[in-house]
Amino acid sequence: MSEVFGRAYAGLYDAIYRDKDYPGECALVERLLKAHAAGPVRRLLDLGCGTGRHAEIFAGHGLEVVGVDRSAGMLEQAKARQGAYPGLRFLCGDARDVVAGEPESFDATLMLFAVLSYHTENHDVAAALATVRRHLRPGGLFLFDVWFGPAVLAQRPETRTRLVEEKPGRTIRRSVKAELDILRQCCAVNIETSLCAGDAVMSHGSEIHVMRFFFPAELALLLGAARLELVRLGKFPEIEEAPDVTSWNVMVVARAV
Repeated sequence: MSEVFGRAYAGLYDAIYRDKDYPGECALVERLLKAHAAGPVRRLLDLGCGTGRHAEIFAGHGLEVVGVDRSAGMLEQAKARQGAYPGLRFLCGDARDVVAGEPESFDATLMLFAVLSYHTENHDVAAALATVRRHLRPGGLFLFDVWFGPAVLAQRPETRTRLVEEKPGRTIRRSVKAELDILRQCCAVNIETSLCAGDAVMSHGSEIHVMRFFFPAELALLLGAARLELVRLGKFPEIEEAPDVTSWNVMVVARAV
């Protein structure tokens, strides 16, 4: 079993998520920033930036962006993007304790693609939220999405397999099987990934991603303890709609107080 987001998986990550709507998600974030920010948003901190797809788009729109990830493999992919954007920088670090700039020097902080859900213990969540607050100026915004508890419990995780073309003649087979731990509010997601050329398996990897799911009152309590005020919670990406048992992910807007 390899580390989470090890180099093998990181090298296939962008191909696996080739169809993910990164531009649409960035447009949603920018719309929420415009609606809720007290002033101009110029500096953005992207915690758990992965391969940098969101950060690259924001930098292309003229923002100064610092992306942070603890996976060396994911950062290798991300740093290949930064050359075209002088305002884009990537750092290796853990969201629980990273120092990405001067205190209160960012206008907004992001944790996208369920990054906060990777923090499964209360003390880890608290540490990550303290990092967010430490970097945000007063009134700055924190936008993130997480797994939504009512939907996870209603739907239950499923075993599923996807086939994705990496390049002509080469296919990625990604199989996911999850075990639900209700008492810990977690799912242990076993990800098996194979890169195949025809019928031949060129490489195979396995990772377990343990994901926490959250409930609205719990999020308000955790945010409040970190001096972050819950402003808005809705379906992701249809944040105008109230979440329900079909909403596996929710989007949250919070403000530094």
